[in-house]
Parts: sequence; C-alpha cells; structure tokens
Amino acid sequence: MALTRLRGFQDLIGPDARAVGFVEQCARTVAERYSISEIRIPLLERLELYQRSSGETSDVVEKQMYAFADRDDAQTTLALRPEGTPGVVRAYIDAGLDRSDPEQRFYYYGPMFRRERPQKGRFRQFNQFGVEIFGRADAACDADLIIMVDEFRRELGLEVEFQVNSLGDATCRPAFRQALLEWGRAHLDQLCEDCHARLERNPLRLLDCKTDVKLAATAPSSADYLCDPCRKHIETVEELLTKANVPYVVNPRLVRGLDYYTRTTFEAISNAVGAQSAVVAGGRYDGLVEALGGAAVAGTGFAIGVERIALALDADRFKRDGAPDAAIIAMGDRATVTAMDLARELRTARLRVEMLSPERGLKALLRRADRLGAHFALIIGDNELAQSVVQVRDLRNSAQQSLPRADIAMHLRAALIR
Repeated sequence: MALTRLRGFQDLIGPDARAVGFVEQCARTVAERYSISEIRIPLLERLELYQRSSGETSDVVEKQMYAFADRDDAQTTLALRPEGTPGVVRAYIDAGLDRSDPEQRFYYYGPMFRRERPQKGRFRQFNQFGVEIFGRADAACDADLIIMVDEFRRELGLEVEFQVNSLGDATCRPAFRQALLEWGRAHLDQLCEDCHARLERNPLRLLDCKTDVKLAATAPSSADYLCDPCRKHIETVEELLTKANVPYVVNPRLVRGLDYYTRTTFEAISNAVGAQSAVVAGGRYDGLVEALGGAAVAGTGFAIGVERIALALDADRFKRDGAPDAAIIAMGDRATVTAMDLARELRTARLRVEMLSPERGLKALLRRADRLGAHFALIIGDNELAQSVVQVRDLRNSAQQSLPRADIAMHLRAALIR
C-alpha cells in the first residue's frame, strides 16, 4: 500500500508554506500592536470541553470531532482541538485569571482538526490565528476587534466584506428562540434532515443551515427581538465602525455555528476563495467562562482561517519571495572552499543564497539557478581563483561581468535595492 497523505489533509510546500507563514506573521504583528499577548494551548483536550462550549447540536460536536478514549484513563475521552476559543477559556480558568486578574488579551496560532467534507479552502487539518479578550463587556471592545481585522486585511491587500449581527442576550434571546421554534414547526415539511434534528434542541441553527438558505430568508430576524441594552450595544458597534471608516453590512441571518455566541457576531467574507468565503469569524461569548466553571467574566474574540486567506493572496508573489538572491556555482574542489566562504559572507549581509552542487556541469547549474528564480548566478572556477574575481551573471537580463571577490556583497546589495 502506498503511504500517501490522508484525505482532507495537505502538505504545504515552498510558496504555499511561505504564504501561510506570511499571513501568520502579519497577524502576530497586528495583534502585538494592539497589546495582545501570546498564549499556547494543547492540541488535546477532554471531549466534554467542546460539548459544553461549542454545543452538542453544533456541527463541530455532532459530526466533525476527532475523539478517542484515553489509554491511561478509560473514563476519559480525548479530542483533537477543532477550534481555539474553548481551550483558551479553559487555560484562563486553570490559571485562576478569571478571579485574580480578569481583564486579559491573548492571541493563539496553530492547527485545528475537523472531520469535514474536503473542498477548496476546507481541510481536516487547518491553521487558525485567533484573538480572545476577557473582562470587557463594552461595545467598544467588539468594534476594536473588527477594526483590528480591517487593519490586518489592509496590510495584506485583501478585499473583504464585513457582516455584523446581534444575537441578543439571556434577556431577549429566549423570545427570538421561541419565534424560530414556532417558525420551524410551521415549515417542518420544507426543512432538511439536519434541521429536523436540531429544531427542538437549538432552533437558532436553522439560520446556519447551508441547505435551507432560501427558506431561512423568511425566518424571524434577531433584530426584531433585541432588548434595549442589546440594541444599544450593536448600535454603538456600528457607530464606531462607521467613524473608523470600516465598511460593513448588517446580516440578520448571521448566527455562527457555535452555541456560545451572544450579542455581537461578525464575519469577514472574501470572494477570492470560492464557496468557503468566510475568512475571519468571531463575536461575543459573555457566558462561556462561567459555563466552563469560571467566574462570570465577559469574553469576545475572533479566529482567522489562515489557509483561506493565503488562498486569496497573489500566489506568484510567494514564488518570487522564496527565490534566492544568488546561486553560487563552484567549478572544482578548490573553488568550492572559496564559494562556501562567499556564501557565509553574503548570508551575513542578509542575502538569500543557495550553493549549487559542484558535481554538475556549468550549463546544467545555470539552468538550475534560473529554475530557482535566482536573481544572480555567481561563478567561481580556477581562472576566477587565480584573479581573485567572481563571474556575476544577472539572470534577469542575461548580463555578465567579472567583479573583485571583495566587492561582491556590496554589488549585490546595491543591485537588489534598485
């Protein structure tokens, strides 16, 4: 049997890996600009963590979990993390921060696992960059998160549409839930099989269905059931986004697929990644910390689908970015010693350098340098050693010149700046 990669998983090689790394680094830079600290959480958690947070009727828990028995404790079921928020909340409570110092700001990065049907932009292992803020119940915090995402997407040069909504809170959400329940019962014969199963347990999930999209457009809207504090909250979020010149649309069907959201929810939608168009998603989860055994601390956050955003970026850019500034060709053993010294010198000067094999012919090595996308080929043979020079071939315009060995780093840096 061939040892190929598993269905729904992917290998990120060369430009693809660079694109994902670039998105991660840009997200880190923006998060730290907002005074947000890094947190690192385990890949494995107890299954109950996700059942109590994401909700037993969520697709994550019902269909997508990678779960298995703990060999050390048969009573414990472990799960590969499908998302970051529950693990961050669990770590926050474990550290006692919910009681000793509730206001905290964290970002995380790493792989998540969901057993979904694979397609473009959706894999069973994928990377998320997320931000979680605790101890802030104000609308300004929600707006600041969306403004942060807008700053991030502008630095990437990515066009998105922000969609926002409010799901209400414990005061007004029950009436909205009841209205959806009655609407669902009235349209039962038109609902898909999944919605039949969810209707009585969590009718809000009817709005999140990908099968009954047209039907859901006729469902009750959360905006019609908001209490005065919730209405004021979302109006403040919208006002602050408008003042910050962040364009958005209100989507009353936006409920997200997880049970812990309250009040503000939002998504950033890109048209560049096909059907999996949501590249950033988040919202407020004021009751989650308490539901997982902590104090009654407010929370809000978002997660970025790193591979989805990488898909939306210019792929050729990352092919060029990975190319060496110079490929060094050494013809013979003596030339190899000098070539390696030159490579160390150029790398010290912060240039990207690749040493090519000294066991191949000059024409083959020049073809290799060109295939790598190198800007320059540096050729050293016996004649060059005798004269203390290097043949410098500009592969972009096929020009070649002989330069003193001591001037190579200065020449290349000046040429690359131009």
